[in-house]
Amino acid sequence: MSKPVSIMPCLDMQKGRVVKGVHFVDIRDAGDPVECAKAYCAAGADELALLDITATVENRPTMLEVVRNVAAVTTIPFTVGGGINSLEVAEAVLNAGANKVSVSSAAFRQPALIGEMVKRFGSGKVTVAIDVDQNPALPSGYEVYIDGGRTATGFDAVEFAKKMDGRGAGCILPTSKAGDGAKTGYDLPVIRAMAKVVSVPVVASGGAGTLEHFYEAVEAGATILLAASVFHFNMISIPGLKAYLKSRGVTVR
Repeated sequence: MSKPVSIMPCLDMQKGRVVKGVHFVDIRDAGDPVECAKAYCAAGADELALLDITATVENRPTMLEVVRNVAAVTTIPFTVGGGINSLEVAEAVLNAGANKVSVSSAAFRQPALIGEMVKRFGSGKVTVAIDVDQNPALPSGYEVYIDGGRTATGFDAVEFAKKMDGRGAGCILPTSKAGDGAKTGYDLPVIRAMAKVVSVPVVASGGAGTLEHFYEAVEAGATILLAASVFHFNMISIPGLKAYLKSRGVTVR
């Protein structure tokens, strides 16, 4: 493996708490975001994601106070998503201490926004998150979903990833609805398909349950490995995961 792989725990936020669901529903509490962030930095995580999972559907911006509090204790690159739908909101989130913003529904609704963000903040600060689900009627077999995975768009997910790469996004983060929280493995075909058509890092997200799942995602072309449940509920440790990947010949950060 040539590119070093990063491990990225994800804090899904709801009402100021870290939560974790299965298939984007059945949400349960997983702790305080500041304590979680501290613990992950100490455990050797390479990056951290914070997603305000109900910001878009509640039609409000990301909670900046939470971003500030997490940024204060975070020593690694920190991506924030949820409700980021304008240059002003993105700027406020970056000013609150995030290193990168992750844009999902707004990237689909106003694709030009991604180019504007890249122009203003630089490509490295802009991630496009794409919620996907299987749809055999589309060329890639995967469809883009928006509004926290609630709304089907009829648009091909791989085609959309390519379009966002063309707009200058610095990273593509597909999350499989079918895989989310299920611990049955990442959705490898979608990672593989996107990694083939984009020129930027692809994040594996949704479905990690075993050490092997992380290795499979690297084989499929992911260079950032995002997970939540297995880390939050101490099923897999970050040092243990890194040691395992190294033992399989993967270069880790």
